[in-house]
Amino acid sequence: MSVLIRVASGPGELRVALTDGERLLDYALWRPDLPDWVGDLYRGRVSAHVPALGGTFIDLTDGQTGFLPDSEGCGAMTQGTALMVRVSRSAQGGKGVRLSLRGIAEPSTDGPPALLSRGPGPVERMAAQWPDAPIVIDDPAVGARLPQALHARIERQPMAFDADTEMMAESLSDPTVVLPGGMSATITPTPALVAIDMDGGHTSMDRRPKQTAQFAANRAALPDLLHQLRLRNLSGAIVVDAAGLAVRKRRALAEPIEQALSTDPLRPRFLGISALGLAEIVRPRIHPPLHELLDSVTGRLLRSLRQQMRSCRGQQVPTPVTLHAGCDIVRLMRTFPAWAEDFTRLTGCPLRIVIAPDLPPAGWRYDHD
Repeated sequence: MSVLIRVASGPGELRVALTDGERLLDYALWRPDLPDWVGDLYRGRVSAHVPALGGTFIDLTDGQTGFLPDSEGCGAMTQGTALMVRVSRSAQGGKGVRLSLRGIAEPSTDGPPALLSRGPGPVERMAAQWPDAPIVIDDPAVGARLPQALHARIERQPMAFDADTEMMAESLSDPTVVLPGGMSATITPTPALVAIDMDGGHTSMDRRPKQTAQFAANRAALPDLLHQLRLRNLSGAIVVDAAGLAVRKRRALAEPIEQALSTDPLRPRFLGISALGLAEIVRPRIHPPLHELLDSVTGRLLRSLRQQMRSCRGQQVPTPVTLHAGCDIVRLMRTFPAWAEDFTRLTGCPLRIVIAPDLPPAGWRYDHD
């Protein structure tokens, strides 16, 4: 089977999956109206240098600011100095975007803060990594969002995600991961780190000595488990608690851990096994982790719109859909009117938004007329 870049359309959101047969190689959410800014080039202006934080706040556009670390060589620049900066890390975990310095603005390029160019989206990034992979879309509007250079690679199909891809994509919202050999793992993101607890499951049925059976099971499960770091874009400090092994035995897992991490393009670092027997990994923070995107109010709303879209697609006679919503949701839908337009275009069913005083600000429900 050949590698495919699949782009499944939904209201306000495109799900992008890189597949090789029945294997999911990479996954990302693309929200064109809410880009994560990574790769964007700005002309910014120095707002304030904060030595205690080791960096400088830079004014960008629309009241947004970014943080430029002193390690970029900017030092204590004069307030108001115009700089060319690129976003190197998205806003996540309650922190704003991080910047890299591209140079001091020349007099010919001086001016107020402005966005000069957008960074590549997930389809462009995957297409660059896999230059021969076809791009499968299910909505012609997707093609208009992609650079002209990628148009020759586009193939349109009724459904961009087949059943296997859909199942694998949906499983990424589940904190429990099913692993080979009867193993499983529970992934728990926290503000400080990501904790992963492996469970031996059916390895108790193995007739070999317990430590031998547990080691073999952990080793066999690690490649699939650590691939989840990439699929879910888990980053920062990550600790993995292997199942049922003595600390001295866990140290022998260093080689399979490093081998599994070597295929990740972000090059995460394995720091070793701690005194508690936890495998410590650091993966660079660049794009927002999948759980933050899915668990936000916006993420839950877009998922519900996608589910409604599926139910409407089976109708022989399209009927209008009414979204009764609290004030926060109504404000969100009015800020991004393209989401309702996407819903109508993809289903043929008009979507009406009505404020519902009986609902909480971030609540909603649907009615079909």
